[in-house]
Amino acid sequence: MTRVPTAVLISGRGSNFSALHAASLAPDYPVAIALVVSNRADAPGLSLARAAGVPTAVIEHKAFGRDRAPFDAALDATLRDAGIALVALAGFMRVLTEKFVAAWQDRLVNIHPSLLPSFPGLDTHARALAAGVRLHGATVHLVRAEVDSGPILAQAAVPVLPGDTEATLAARVLAVEHRIYPMALAALASGHAPPAPSADAALLNPAA
Repeated sequence: MTRVPTAVLISGRGSNFSALHAASLAPDYPVAIALVVSNRADAPGLSLARAAGVPTAVIEHKAFGRDRAPFDAALDATLRDAGIALVALAGFMRVLTEKFVAAWQDRLVNIHPSLLPSFPGLDTHARALAAGVRLHGATVHLVRAEVDSGPILAQAAVPVLPGDTEATLAARVLAVEHRIYPMALAALASGHAPPAPSADAALLNPAA
């Protein structure tokens, strides 16, 4: 069985990486977690990846200043050098440029802690509580240039309970994230994922 080499991009604790990696240990899972990349050297998820024997890379966004294009070019080069075919964003707190997203069209997937199109962006749990919704949840979607848009691959809902706080609601949502992300990534990789992208000189040279 040929498994699709996949990179997981993180900025923090890496709990969704752990869920994806655990799923990838099954012999019939169509994805191989080949690389974990973080924009923060202190991301706890890097330690989880190293303990699991998964190669890691750090590309500190602060080293590139305010211009996002050079960071994205470095990220793109790292992914290509590792032979990556799919990229899974898992708590990766960077907005990627339109050029990067276009270069990885339909190979770039994200998980978001709300039932999109409701509550895109940050602070989803606080906003859901403030809005008084009865259902909240998580969405796996293909990435497009507009933040938290793109075709939806999977969703799961959880109830908003009386007395919920941001923390209790977030914990309930995280549990379903860990369930639907491996399922959605597997479905994408099983005959639906395009081949790995060819070299893109414009992306590798942000000035182009």
